[in-house]
Amino acid sequence: MSGFFNELENILFLDIETASLVADFDLLPVRLKEEWIKKEKHIKMREQEIEAGSLFFARAGIYAEFGKVLCVGVGYFHSMEESSKLEFRTKSFCEENEYDTLAGFVELLEKKPWVLCAHNGKEFDFPYLSRRILINRIPLPEPLQIAGKKPWEVRHLDTLELWKFGDYKHYTRLELLAAIFDIPTSKEGIDGSMVNEAYYLHDNLQEIREYCLKDVWVTAQVYLAFQGFPPDLEIEIVNKDDSE
Repeated sequence: MSGFFNELENILFLDIETASLVADFDLLPVRLKEEWIKKEKHIKMREQEIEAGSLFFARAGIYAEFGKVLCVGVGYFHSMEESSKLEFRTKSFCEENEYDTLAGFVELLEKKPWVLCAHNGKEFDFPYLSRRILINRIPLPEPLQIAGKKPWEVRHLDTLELWKFGDYKHYTRLELLAAIFDIPTSKEGIDGSMVNEAYYLHDNLQEIREYCLKDVWVTAQVYLAFQGFPPDLEIEIVNKDDSE
């Protein structure tokens, strides 16, 4: 078991919260406006929206070209040998400026050869982070560099992919996995669909930060459940934000 805990300490669980690049479609630069209208046409084929730019506030945040990272929440396990206690240490990167948020996260990634783990990370979190890091003209850190690597060389874990067991048409929300494994929900305040509103209409970055870290903890607990660990495993959560 100690060998597994050593491996567990190398996993960086993460979640990101994103928002539209600006608060309103009319605030976009002209070239991005033109590109967003083209993007909307594909969405509107299914949703019958009419007014140009009408989907921007609700949908732009999920596209790295038209959105930005508000918060990166991370967490990792740390075993306390002297007390045989397991800690889950969390930290958030959530600055007013996206560059500062991403630069802090990149600095953490460069400290050790992390294995990155997120729910739907391979489809969303990892590529979104990579794109926004490059857009901000920050060199891409090694854990996010996948070009030219063989599949087994890419140190990415995805709890959604693990749950699929090869069933690639099957999507399962993190909240559903939490429910079936009897893990407390992270959706007590806001949820992902409310982040844009919380940021632009209520200026509530702190609530977004807290929600992001809750999702990180839920993802870590789901991963432990996949490894067969009992739900009553004693783990102390230590928020490193509080020590700064």
